[in-house]
Amino acid sequence: MVRGIEYKTRAQMRVMARSGLVTAEALQAAAAVAVAGATTAQIDAAAHAVITARGATSNFLGYHGFPAVSCVSVNEQVVHGIPGDLVIADGDVVSIDCGAVVDGWHSDSAITVIVGQPRGGQDTHLVERTREALRAGVAALATAQRLDEVAAAIEDVADAAGLYPLMGFVGHGIGTAMHQEPDVLNYRTKSRLARVKPGMCLAIEPMFVVGTGESDVLDDDWTVVSADGSRAAHWEHSVAVHEEGIWVLTEPDGGASWLGEYGITPVAP
Repeated sequence: MVRGIEYKTRAQMRVMARSGLVTAEALQAAAAVAVAGATTAQIDAAAHAVITARGATSNFLGYHGFPAVSCVSVNEQVVHGIPGDLVIADGDVVSIDCGAVVDGWHSDSAITVIVGQPRGGQDTHLVERTREALRAGVAALATAQRLDEVAAAIEDVADAAGLYPLMGFVGHGIGTAMHQEPDVLNYRTKSRLARVKPGMCLAIEPMFVVGTGESDVLDDDWTVVSADGSRAAHWEHSVAVHEEGIWVLTEPDGGASWLGEYGITPVAP
């Protein structure tokens, strides 16, 4: 640990990649259940089944008392939605965030899906541009000197798309704990952010809303909603930085299928 940042060896990153594959599979299973008529609890159960079957454990379940293995956030719910009896409807925008632990090493990832037919082009725009911001942030990390460059890349996508990053909510370091230093912002700041160094593992996670970017927390003390009721999207990957490049820990191919669009070839740790 140096100044609060936990630097990993490449062997440790390889364990984190195993954890990341469990998380990726859990998200796939959860997304498959996110259909009209399903409850958010059923979506969570699908993720739970994968994590259990792979011999991993959940880093969400019990975290500060959180009661599920995933956050399932619907429409104006931006992040930290608690799965329950809420029934998904056609056209809903559903964000699913979960993670796994393998041999003590964590992973964390999130996706957003539109159930059935989109309500309108704005929802498709929101979901696709938020995913684009995640990819742009990951690509920026490959050459960044400081995390300021990642934040700028994410905010640039939001600005071009006419969307707003959720203020006050950021990405984070990840490793032997789910949330570690440093913060990974989704918007520019006057403060200097951490210098990018080999050994860092980071969860990059843009959260965009159609409205103002302001938010409220519901009475459950978890669910974050847009203050004006506008819809939101959330995408996230855990990414390793080492001497030879980067590797997206929560993608089976390390991100190769889309990092090539940015002129980057991921390198396995």
